[in-house]
Amino acid sequence: MLLGQARPRLVPAVDQEEIEIIYSFTGSELMVFGAILYPGGRVPEDPVDIVVVLKGPEQSILLREKQQRMGIWINAAQARFRSAPAFYAIASARPMRDIVDERTAAIYELGVDSLQLSPASANPSEEARRFEEGLVELRSRNGLYIEQPDAVEVTEGVLYSARIDIPARVPVGEYTAETFLIQDGRVLAGEVREIRIGKSGFERFVATASAEHGFFYGLAAVILSLLLGWIAGAVFRRL
Repeated sequence: MLLGQARPRLVPAVDQEEIEIIYSFTGSELMVFGAILYPGGRVPEDPVDIVVVLKGPEQSILLREKQQRMGIWINAAQARFRSAPAFYAIASARPMRDIVDERTAAIYELGVDSLQLSPASANPSEEARRFEEGLVELRSRNGLYIEQPDAVEVTEGVLYSARIDIPARVPVGEYTAETFLIQDGRVLAGEVREIRIGKSGFERFVATASAEHGFFYGLAAVILSLLLGWIAGAVFRRL
């Protein structure tokens, strides 16, 4: 146990502050590493845990629940969330249930089941909880919410490294990599690093054109479609 008011500090770093997505992108790996600086340079006898959370970009989302009535699928209920991360990954050396209790996990959003999704609609509590669980399950199934309980190494209680898998379907945008130092179930220190995931090359050109010049991008898409259709028709007429 660390005594007194002095707290340890984290000095984190990442191996890449920007991850570029190209047409052949099949996924990547982000390494977060660093050192723990203890008061007086004395390493405590009790072991410590390092937990790294990578999440972003935040987005508003509307979920609809479909039910089959009289042979027809219709929208039966819906829920809107004001803020939910499009991607969330947590790396640790062991399962989070062995590191912190439910209250601490909820405060620091340590684990996919502890995410604070900020509901914006007035659904009954049971229905809102069902939608929250559905969103987490959907994104976990798509590889966008990830828990890696064996992805952190702490060496001699001072140096640490964490490896986080970045899937091919990761959304582009601004991310935060939060590193937490935990001992005896208490968060003693935390630091944040910014990460950007963006498109590169032709993919970046297309994304920029569609966002900044929507009218001309749409017009070019229509013209290209008509041209390809005309070429295909001409080829089939000759066969």
